[in-house]
Amino acid sequence: MKDLASQLTQVKTVAIAGHVRPDGDCIGSCLATYNYISTWYPNIEVDVYLEPIPNIFKFLKHADKIHNTCESNKTYDLCIVQDCGDTGRLGEAVKYFETAKKTICIDHHISNDSFADENYIFPQTSSTSELMFDLIGEEKITKEIAECIYVGIIHDTGVFQYSSTTAKTMNIAGVLMEKGINFSKIVNDTFYTKTFEQNKILGQALLDSRRYLDGVVIATVVTKEEMEKYQVLPKHLEGIVSQLRATKGVEAAIFLYENEDGSWKVSMRSNALINVATIAMNYQGGGHVRAAGATIKGNSEEIIQKICEEIQKQFLGVSQND
Repeated sequence: MKDLASQLTQVKTVAIAGHVRPDGDCIGSCLATYNYISTWYPNIEVDVYLEPIPNIFKFLKHADKIHNTCESNKTYDLCIVQDCGDTGRLGEAVKYFETAKKTICIDHHISNDSFADENYIFPQTSSTSELMFDLIGEEKITKEIAECIYVGIIHDTGVFQYSSTTAKTMNIAGVLMEKGINFSKIVNDTFYTKTFEQNKILGQALLDSRRYLDGVVIATVVTKEEMEKYQVLPKHLEGIVSQLRATKGVEAAIFLYENEDGSWKVSMRSNALINVATIAMNYQGGGHVRAAGATIKGNSEEIIQKICEEIQKQFLGVSQND
């Protein structure tokens, strides 16, 4: 697949979907696609399906058109899934993928096994939103589409600080800025600004953090009770694991929060040596080399200990290779 336009020939209906608990890249890339189709292909009926998104992203054009439920039993000519490594991560929207006449997957997760009819998967790319820039083409990117893509890029690169950021990423960001977007406001309002409640749960998580493997691993846990105490939802916990990773002397960070069913959502980040994607895949999760996650059942401390064992094995492998 060389561009998105070539996939829209003879298409009358399109469904767009992303992963459960959508983050900035998922939301930005999906809305970029929605805005592209609705702007340049007005005769195509297009719907986007995502779980409820954080309020900080609702300024993006047509965020109000997102379907948060999948009650409709429509069958689409084309289903485009974005920023999603497997069908299990699509949630309820998987039914549109399964019944569509044709499917496309646009993604940058290293764990993606090319599960759609057409696959545009580049694990080394900073974000799915960066891939959308290529697939849409600079000349078709409006200011509103640029805002969506810029949001996705900054959130999956930590505002250009992660190792996935390339010269191409920076060049694309420059092109998007020239489209007239208020880039500084987007960064401040969607990445750095936190509510009072978010700051409190972050503080609690940092206070409760512990170091493992002689200090090169740091981990913390947030329980359901703590989330209720501080009146936060899972979507408000974004950024905790990245703050842990930024601790001096730390190579890998592990963050767990408790799901309603008692299982744990596990997020992992690493700096330079540890491939957390391979660890996540051992638990039917996935992600990227330096950022990955999974949902795991069991005791939180035992989960951390098992992940630390996997990290230690990788450290031993690195030292033996040296």
